[in-house]
Amino acid sequence: MREIVLAGGCFWGVEAYFETLDGVAQTKVGYANGNFENPTYEMVCEQETGYAEACYIKYDSKIISLEKLLEAYWIIVDPTVKDRQGPDEGTQYRTGIYYYSDDDLSIILSSRDKEQLKYDRPIVTEIESLQNFFDAEIYHQKYLEKNPNGYCHIPRELLKKH
Repeated sequence: MREIVLAGGCFWGVEAYFETLDGVAQTKVGYANGNFENPTYEMVCEQETGYAEACYIKYDSKIISLEKLLEAYWIIVDPTVKDRQGPDEGTQYRTGIYYYSDDDLSIILSSRDKEQLKYDRPIVTEIESLQNFFDAEIYHQKYLEKNPNGYCHIPRELLKKH
C-alpha cells in the first residue's frame, strides 16, 4: 500500500471522486501542510493557518499506479488557478500534491510536466513533501455519502464508480 495527499478545492468532492477508483483502499479528508497542530475547519477558513483542504489516499499500487492516480487528479482540478477551485476561493482551496516518499517526486513532476502541455498558463499546483496532515472533523468525512445532495464543485457524473 502507498499513500499520497491531494488538494483540489473543497475536500468533499475530492474524497468522493477518489473513492470511485479501483485500487483506492482508504480516503479521509483533512488539512495538509499548515502552521500549527490540530486546526479546526473554522480556523482553516480564516486563511491564516497555511492549511489546504486535502484528501489522504491509501492505494494499492498493484491495482492503480501513482501515474494513473495523478491522471485522475488532473481531471478534477484547474491547476492554473491559484487559491481557488470552482466558486470556492481562499488559500485553503489551492491545489496541491503532497507526497510521503521522495521516490514519488519524479513521477509527480513528470505528470505535472505532461499536464502542462494542455495549458497556456503555468500550473501553480503545489508539489511538496507532506509536512503534516490533521483529520477534518467527523461531519466532513464521507460528507457527500451522508449528504448526497451536498455541494460539490466536481461534476456529479465523475463521482460514479470507474
